[in-house]
Amino acid sequence: MIESDRELSAMVQELWDNDVNRLQPGKDYRISLQGKAGDSMSINDNNDGAGYPLFTFVDENIFKKETFLAFISLLDNYESDTGEPEIVTPEEEAENHKFLDSIIQTPTMKIAHKYLVEKNLSPEDKTQFKEQLYRIWFELYTRRGSSRPDSSGFEHVFVGETRGGRTVIGFHNWIQLYLQEKLGHIDYKGYSVNANSPKPDENKHILALQFSWKNGIKPKGSIFIGVSPEFEFALYTLCFLNSPNERVKVQFSFYDVEIVCHHYNQKHIGTTYPVLLKYQK
Repeated sequence: MIESDRELSAMVQELWDNDVNRLQPGKDYRISLQGKAGDSMSINDNNDGAGYPLFTFVDENIFKKETFLAFISLLDNYESDTGEPEIVTPEEEAENHKFLDSIIQTPTMKIAHKYLVEKNLSPEDKTQFKEQLYRIWFELYTRRGSSRPDSSGFEHVFVGETRGGRTVIGFHNWIQLYLQEKLGHIDYKGYSVNANSPKPDENKHILALQFSWKNGIKPKGSIFIGVSPEFEFALYTLCFLNSPNERVKVQFSFYDVEIVCHHYNQKHIGTTYPVLLKYQK
């Protein structure tokens, strides 16, 4: 491992150890992996490796916790089709700020902030730090093929978007996946593996999968499962500000993971997600 990865790994381990709101597999939630997804890019079901939903149970009391509540309130604020301009109402802006206020109080975000300040990557002042987070995650920008701002880091990563109505892009969050599946908008198609990746495990917190959403298909997505919104927010912000390479390898808990983090104009998150390389012994 290269040096910076070792340092970042230690940081991510600390975030992980302090993610007090993380759910426990088998206790707070259960998933059903079923079969391997096919290679199909189409939405029809002849390639479906899973006849049943991914989530068999989630203890929804957890969604009453402050950061989960604030996070979930943001999920319905977006127009999923890229090319459709986003209009941010004052109420939605207030919800964005409320979410940031709730997460910067958490142990994981405090640890990330302290590290970023030490590295001169973030301002020490909390209000300025919040402004930085707002710019990275919530400021609107224009995705390919659109003339007006139609996307943001938050929308892409945590909510999901559709391109041309047929392809799902982004959508790397388990809470949104669970809630959309519950509403009947998601059809889980099975887990994804290639020759080098480990077979997924229902009791681990990272999963590559295929699913359809509304009328579009996500041929291969990769997500953390059961982690808190603040853990993902802290981790991805850390990788975005710390790593110019757009791909960084970290080791923590049971996992060897590559965090992919694409910038948009160096100012915003374009996309970011975990790729499981292997389980640690």
